[in-house]
Amino acid sequence: MAEKQKINMSIMDGDAFFSHETSINFSPTQFIFDFRCITPRIDARSPTATIALKHNVVMIEPYHAKQFLNVLSKVVKKYESEFGKIEKPASLEKAEKKNKKIKKTKEGKTVKSPSYFG
Repeated sequence: MAEKQKINMSIMDGDAFFSHETSINFSPTQFIFDFRCITPRIDARSPTATIALKHNVVMIEPYHAKQFLNVLSKVVKKYESEFGKIEKPASLEKAEKKNKKIKKTKEGKTVKSPSYFG
């Protein structure tokens, strides 16, 4: 009779993370998901504000990216059938319109306002 082999397993859960922005890039061998959280930090003792940027990067193979797309699509459809269509919040629409405004510099050059929405 064969002996059963015991295996010790250690699972390290990551910290919960809320992402305000996500970018996705790719190379021939992988997709790179960069989930970012941008938080302004204000300290009454400091004359300047600080912006804290935290991000988690997930890299997966192209086949798994395609599987992720399929699963995410199914979950979004299920969510919308239960809770209604997901739509862009009015406050985000307003912010995007505000950020699309073109500004002119003293030199007469046009500069688009920076966007923090992906």
